[in-house]
Amino acid sequence: MDLLFLSRRIYLGDGSHETPLHGGIIVDTEGIIRRVLRTPQEVNTYLYNTESEAVYDFGDLMLMPGLIDANVHINEPGRKDWEGFVTATKSAAAGGFTTIIDRPTNATPTTINVQALKAKTATARGKIYVDVGFWGGLVPGNSDQLLPLLAAGVMGLQCTLCGSAPPVGDEFAAINERQLSEAVKLLNEAAETEALIAFHAELPQQQQHQQPPQTTQSNATESKSYHSFLATRPPQMELSAIKLICQLAEQQPQRRFHVMNLSCAAALPLLQQSQQRGAQLTAETCPHYLALCAEDIDDCHTEFKTWPPIRERCNQLPLWQALLQPAGGALQLIASDHSAATPGARCLTYGRQRGDFINAWPGISSLQLSLPIVWTRGQQLEQLEQRLTLADVHRLMCWEPAKLCGLEKFKGRIAEGYDADFCIWNPDEEFTVSQDAMHAANKSASPYAGQRLRGVVHATVVRGLHVYQQFEGFGQPLGKVLLRKSSRKVVKFVRL
Repeated sequence: MDLLFLSRRIYLGDGSHETPLHGGIIVDTEGIIRRVLRTPQEVNTYLYNTESEAVYDFGDLMLMPGLIDANVHINEPGRKDWEGFVTATKSAAAGGFTTIIDRPTNATPTTINVQALKAKTATARGKIYVDVGFWGGLVPGNSDQLLPLLAAGVMGLQCTLCGSAPPVGDEFAAINERQLSEAVKLLNEAAETEALIAFHAELPQQQQHQQPPQTTQSNATESKSYHSFLATRPPQMELSAIKLICQLAEQQPQRRFHVMNLSCAAALPLLQQSQQRGAQLTAETCPHYLALCAEDIDDCHTEFKTWPPIRERCNQLPLWQALLQPAGGALQLIASDHSAATPGARCLTYGRQRGDFINAWPGISSLQLSLPIVWTRGQQLEQLEQRLTLADVHRLMCWEPAKLCGLEKFKGRIAEGYDADFCIWNPDEEFTVSQDAMHAANKSASPYAGQRLRGVVHATVVRGLHVYQQFEGFGQPLGKVLLRKSSRKVVKFVRL
C-alpha cells in the first residue's frame, strides 16, 4: 500500500506556487511520488476513500524537496579516518540532504580510472544513508580513462589547475592548459558532448609562498597568522583560472563547464560576460564564503583554512547578489565543498605544528550545517535588497544542483514520477552549533562551533524511507549509488 506524507507547509519546487501548500504527498512502495494533494479537501477525500500503509503528519514543519550537494569529499577507501561513507552520509541526512556527489580527489586510490570507481561503489554499497553519485578525475596521464569513466557512470570529470597539498597532491595532480585542451579534443573526437568538466579554479602564481627551511620564531609566528596565509592565495590565482576557463568555454560552446567553490567576487563579471556570449558555463560558491570573513579569523585557528581561502567581508555581498539576481546571475548554486580531515592533518593537536596555517590540510567540514548557515546569513545580511527566500533555497540547493548533474528528471522537486526525497525542517527554530551533535568523522574541526543558527532539520526522507529523525537518530543505510548511463542520444540513470 501507498504511504501518505502530510504537512501544512509543503513547497513542491515545481513553479506552481510561491507560498507553501497545505496538502499531502502519496508515495508508492517503490519510493516514487504517485500523486500530490494540493488542498486539505483533497487530503480528506483521499483519507476517506483510501487506506494507506502509513500516514506521516509533519504538522507545521516545512516539507520541501531533499537538498542536493554536488561537491563533497568522501575519503573512503584509503582515508576513512578523515571521512568515510557512513559519517559523510549521516552528516548529509542530518542536514536535510538526500543526494550528494563525491569528489574524486581525497580517497586512495583517487577516482581517476574505472577500477578506482568500482572500488568506491563497492565500498559505498550497504553503508550510505543518502544517494551518492561520483565525479571522475581528470589528471595528467589518464586521458585513456576519460571515456571509460564516463561510460561507467560518473557525473562528469573534475580537475584542478593548482596542485593540492600533500599527500593528495601526489595522487591527484593538477593539469595545465595544454593537457586540458588535449582532453577536450579527445572528448570532441569521440563525439562525447554530454560530459561536464568541473574545475577547482586557481592557477599557481610565479612567486609562491615558500616555508623557510630553517624554522625561526618569526616565520613560525607568520605561519600561524591567518592573514599571512591569506596572502599566499591572492585573488589573482582565481582570476587567472577563471579567465582560462571562460576562454575555453567560449571556444567550446557545445560543451558544459563548471567552476567549483568560487571564492573571489572579482571573478563574477568574467563569468557573466562569458555566459552572455553563449558559453555553457556555470559556477557555485560555498556556505563558508557567504557566512565567514577573514577579519573574524584569529591566528592559529586552522579549522578555517580552505582553498580558495575565506576572504574579507567586502567579498561576501557581491556573492550573495550574484546568487539572488532574479534573472540569474553569475552563480547558479551553493555546494559545501565538505572536506574533513583528522585533527593532526588540520594542525589542531598540541605541539609545535598546532595552528600552522601553512602546513594544515585545507578544507571546511560543514555538510550537516549548510542549510542553516545559508538560511541564517541570507536573512541577516542587511545590505541585500532582498532577503533569501524558500524559493531561493530550493533553486540554489535543490534544483540547480540536480540540473548540473543531470538528475532533474527524477530529483530536485516534488512531482509525480519523482523520487520521494524530502527535507522536513523548521525555518524559524534556532540552535547553537555543538561539536557533539556533529556526525562527521572529526567533530573538532568545525569553524561554526558555538554559533547561533536558524533552521533545524527534523527529518530526512529518501525515496519514502525515513533515514533521519531528530531525537530518534538514523534508520537503515538505504541510500543507493547513482550511476549515469549515457549514449550520444540518450541519458538515463540506474539506481543500484
